[in-house]
Amino acid sequence: MSGACPEDLVRAVRAAGVRDERLLDAIRAIPRAGFVPAGQGRAAYQDTPVPIPHGLVTTQPSLSAAMIEGLALVGDEHVLEVGTGLGFQTALLAHLAADVVSIELWSDLAAQARQNLDRQGVTNVELFVGDGSEGVPGPAPYDAVLVSAAYPDVPPPLVEQLRPGGRLVQPIGPGGREDVVAFRRTASGLERERVLIAARFVRLHGEYGFPP
Repeated sequence: MSGACPEDLVRAVRAAGVRDERLLDAIRAIPRAGFVPAGQGRAAYQDTPVPIPHGLVTTQPSLSAAMIEGLALVGDEHVLEVGTGLGFQTALLAHLAADVVSIELWSDLAAQARQNLDRQGVTNVELFVGDGSEGVPGPAPYDAVLVSAAYPDVPPPLVEQLRPGGRLVQPIGPGGREDVVAFRRTASGLERERVLIAARFVRLHGEYGFPP
């Protein structure tokens, strides 16, 4: 049965192991129904992916929450998100951090995400359209980077744009079978901290990802 409100989603995310109370409050405060395509409202408060254009799906909420929790945000961070989708994860990040820079490959998805965010009064997000594997160098360095697509390695530009001490979370794998890994930027490069969860993601395409 479909849940009727954000609290149903909070319970599902908590049951999946997420413990960050600030993050659970963000899921409670931000209506996912405002970030799904027309006609998909019944699925908004189920812990399931929702189909969106270009053969893509939104990230399952509990998976998205596990990835965000891996960034260990405290509220003052400048965050880069690779893969805006329709903006629900972006809104969660915006609720938990000082500001978010988000880049989306598909211009129509970015436009819809902007509308969704505006309708919910989310003002601390800057959206870009382009190759997410190249990051967004202008506003760098970032305190945290969240990548919502899979590649066997972390693209070098994303490492370069992450400040020393910052965290990065990315699905590591070929696309379809990944370990979502939390990394930390050190003086010598990127240090793998831990695997957060196993999951399936679409491939990261771009100059430093898979070919288009």
